[in-house]
Amino acid sequence: MPLRSPKALLHEYQLSPKHSFGQNFLSDPRLTERIAETAVPVPGGTVVEIGAGMGALTGPLLARAERVIAIERDRDLLPVLSGEFAPELAANKLRLVEGDAKTVDYRELLADGPAPAVLAGNLPYQITGPLLRRATELASHLTRAVFLVQLEVADRLAALPGSDAYGGLSVFAQARFVVERSFVIRRGAFYPQPNVDSAVVLLKPLETAVSLETPTFVALVHEAFQQRRKKLRNAWSQRTEGDMPRLAAAAERAGIDLDLRGETLDVTQFAAMARALEEQNA
Repeated sequence: MPLRSPKALLHEYQLSPKHSFGQNFLSDPRLTERIAETAVPVPGGTVVEIGAGMGALTGPLLARAERVIAIERDRDLLPVLSGEFAPELAANKLRLVEGDAKTVDYRELLADGPAPAVLAGNLPYQITGPLLRRATELASHLTRAVFLVQLEVADRLAALPGSDAYGGLSVFAQARFVVERSFVIRRGAFYPQPNVDSAVVLLKPLETAVSLETPTFVALVHEAFQQRRKKLRNAWSQRTEGDMPRLAAAAERAGIDLDLRGETLDVTQFAAMARALEEQNA
């Protein structure tokens, strides 16, 4: 049975969207089915859904996955999910988790169902960064992650070196995933309608990570993009406490030209510089 529209569900359960939670509910069933197909191209496996809302994506995921574990922190929406998916809950095909997606134990949740393991969800803008960071931490446990994010964020995730959208988020994501911007969803497909368009991104974990998020790697990336017009020799000078010969020696081992700016380096170059500095300090 098709899930009813967000507006109808809100009316029935006497609820209103919570702006503080960034609630914009996807209301086009064709699009939710397309997202579910991207998340679960071959039926089966386990999907952990971040921010189930009123179940617009939960329903199509249940039609394809063997098991869905839906996280929702708004306790007012739990009765909606429980009411709309009572048979799936009774059959243990669906598990509802009331909690904060930034802090839940994903490894425990993923261990609760059959492989392959997928992470999916419509990410609220204000917590997109922390949730993407959680995804990178979980990369080795996932088959794929499929997220609906603001179009600007999708562009940044998939951006190439030298482009305006390329930045720290691009580097951290591409260090662990192959990133694909799958398709755009216009703002009119949501209720209430946001002020921006969105896009679905597909993250496929790399067999071998380009780099783990070591303190050195994270610091190098942040410093390189903190002031985009700075040359790397200035942006990274604190890495060797102002000892420029040491910085130059590490850069030479890594094959990095310190007269370049951070936005010109690809992920492998950041990783190489981090290894050179870590070896130097060992």
